[in-house]
Amino acid sequence: MASGAPQKSGQMACSTEESPSFLDALLCDFPAPLSPESPLPWKAPGTAISQEEVEGELAELALSFLLSRNAPPLLAASLAHEALSQLLQTDLSEFQKLPRKEEEDEEEEEEKAPVILLDARGLARSFFNQLWEVCSQWQKQVPLAARVPQRQWLVSIHAIRNTRRKMEDRHVCLPAFNQLFGLSDAVDRAYFAVFDGHGGVDAARYAAVHVHANAARRPELPTDPAGALRAAFQHTDDMFLRKAKRERLQSGTTGVCALVTGTTLHVAWLGDSQVILVEQGQVVKLMEPHKPERQDERARIEALGGFVSHMDCWRVNGTLAVSRAIGDIFQKPYVSGEADAASRELTGSEDYLLLACDGFFDVIPHQEVAGLVQSHLVRQQGSGLLVAEELVAAARDRGSHDNITVMVIFFRDPQELLEGGAQGAGASQAASGSQDSPETGTPQRS
Repeated sequence: MASGAPQKSGQMACSTEESPSFLDALLCDFPAPLSPESPLPWKAPGTAISQEEVEGELAELALSFLLSRNAPPLLAASLAHEALSQLLQTDLSEFQKLPRKEEEDEEEEEEKAPVILLDARGLARSFFNQLWEVCSQWQKQVPLAARVPQRQWLVSIHAIRNTRRKMEDRHVCLPAFNQLFGLSDAVDRAYFAVFDGHGGVDAARYAAVHVHANAARRPELPTDPAGALRAAFQHTDDMFLRKAKRERLQSGTTGVCALVTGTTLHVAWLGDSQVILVEQGQVVKLMEPHKPERQDERARIEALGGFVSHMDCWRVNGTLAVSRAIGDIFQKPYVSGEADAASRELTGSEDYLLLACDGFFDVIPHQEVAGLVQSHLVRQQGSGLLVAEELVAAARDRGSHDNITVMVIFFRDPQELLEGGAQGAGASQAASGSQDSPETGTPQRS
């Protein structure tokens, strides 16, 4: 689901025939629940997690484990949801960790309710055993909800560390959004995101685990998906800042996500990771990245008592080159965690969506994307599976030294795009769709 490794993905769908065979193979390798001495089949999410982090962390744990074993995505999401739902109905107090003395002192000073932390390893062990129980039950008969055909998505993803010492990007490709969170309405939903960390990977990983989980639980999701995404970004920032204080973390992350709900596209962003839409060969601008040199961002920062200065590029308080991000605990409130959002109705004429970090967009102008993709489709005879890899290579060849992540989500068959010639490729169209206006007067993230 979330990964920092180079990755290419094909069509995100599964057939009903794949499910029983996968369960047979899984239960052959894991014929019994884990004993207290058995090693965990997948790494636990740290040493301790708060109660509000449980759903996101265990959903990520299950998906990462199941998809690593080539589980069909729809089945993996359905299994994760069922096991998690059953676990959350049990008493988790047995996993509660006692706070350290210094944590108690800090809580007393702030006069806040203590944060309840749970033993992550013990919780993970119990969760894997719950997952084993569900797999055993479903081996006999997979529920219909886990077998309903869903829209097939062709998604190409590639990510590289490049010349940086560490890989701090993370990305999420979740076509089975409804199944993972047990949403049973008639609206199809698919979620895609790229997070570009700085000062460490903790914030990017955290956002890749929790933003969509928080969005799924927002009561306004069915009626105002854009608002749900904005609230999810802010809530994730609040959660991570609490974690950063507990664990003395200083990292931050920009991020951009896309949620397709039926025939509507919603995008949300913080910082300078970006998303563009290509429609009939023309680039459609959906957003404006948050950079300190933006007049409205500079005014906001200065009104709070901060400053923007130029040191090889424009920076907030002489440090960060982005003005909004999740995390960056020592730069709050100057670096805001408030997201922007935009929504756009899809007509069926859209070609594809591209999400990428600044390692790509700093060297590849928007107006060149369509031409690069079209040239790739010509060379690959209409196959789009490797297009993200070629776009990453183009950014690297143009001098990008940063981590680079590119995700291309096709709305139409690449073969159709090739045959149609994508007339007008490379042209730019300033059409941002319907947008909400936040208090800062900038487009909102959705």
